[in-house]
Amino acid sequence: MTRPSARGGSRASADRLARLLNLVPYLLARPGIELAEAAGDLGVTERQLREDLELLWVCGLPGYGPGDLIDMAFDGDRVTITYDAGIDRPLRLTPDEALALVVALRMLAETPGVTNREAVERALAKIEHAAGDLVAAPVEVRLPADTRRVEELRTAVESGRALRITYYTAARDETTERVVDPLRMLMVGGRAYVEAWCRRVEAVRLFRADRIDAVTELDERAVVPPQARPHDLTEGVFRPSPDLPLITLRIGRGERWITEYYPCERVEAGGGDHWLVSLRVTDLGWARRFVLGLGSNVTVVAPVELADQVRAAAVAALDAYASPTPAASLGSTDGSDPRRAVSPADPAVTAGTQ
Repeated sequence: MTRPSARGGSRASADRLARLLNLVPYLLARPGIELAEAAGDLGVTERQLREDLELLWVCGLPGYGPGDLIDMAFDGDRVTITYDAGIDRPLRLTPDEALALVVALRMLAETPGVTNREAVERALAKIEHAAGDLVAAPVEVRLPADTRRVEELRTAVESGRALRITYYTAARDETTERVVDPLRMLMVGGRAYVEAWCRRVEAVRLFRADRIDAVTELDERAVVPPQARPHDLTEGVFRPSPDLPLITLRIGRGERWITEYYPCERVEAGGGDHWLVSLRVTDLGWARRFVLGLGSNVTVVAPVELADQVRAAAVAALDAYASPTPAASLGSTDGSDPRRAVSPADPAVTAGTQ
């Protein structure tokens, strides 16, 4: 059994929903448009557009009978919406919908990396004014993070100056000092990052805010080289590629959660309740700590080098106890700060993340 990544499937569904929501008003404004032209404007293939139109035919108002569903007419390769099921009517918010929209906009305004915060705040003010009594009480939103540190970093990045940071690199379990030229702040997977040109490695890197132990603004202006390009984070921080090491684990029922939190190349049913899971990592040192933290119901199948590292670390941990037990080898073996531990929301490792 090979199971596709749940993350990829949910994203495809979200992309299609966005297309369908845009498709009806687009076609209403262009009656009789050719399918090839519409597909080009919408950035999809003609085949995908036809499949979307077939889905629209069974969408509409509750009741789903004649006169309730979206209807359209075809004339050769041209299409016209003949009934829009009320999709062109002005949006009327319920109190719950208005509150949800206000909360979402306030969260967006507080998210690092929003390039035009003023535009968000203007939209929020308009909605709150239009909603009137629908939003009876003031709404305050706080992101689940070290807001003091995030605000400090945001101020430093917006100053346009170079920064000296003390940073913990989880992949190598080491703390270094480096000078960086900030590009932007952003939020990915619920975590704040500073994206910057790192003078130490001469490349663009992502620095997790909660792993920056100290930051100092320098007198010099930030100078980002022309070759520096921001990372494409539409698919998340970690971008697996064929040139990265591939590890294969045999996991039990209790460890299946990793297939939902990490991009896996292959998930196969093994004997009993066990699954064989293959995923890419950029550092076997991280993989060693990851495996040790999963528990006793996990076996490294490949590569052999990783299995040897896990075995050596487990033996060393057992030797550190006066009365060794199998359970003593589980959990953290590197004595690292608990706040730096790998969590399901923290992607494995990426070449652009320090």
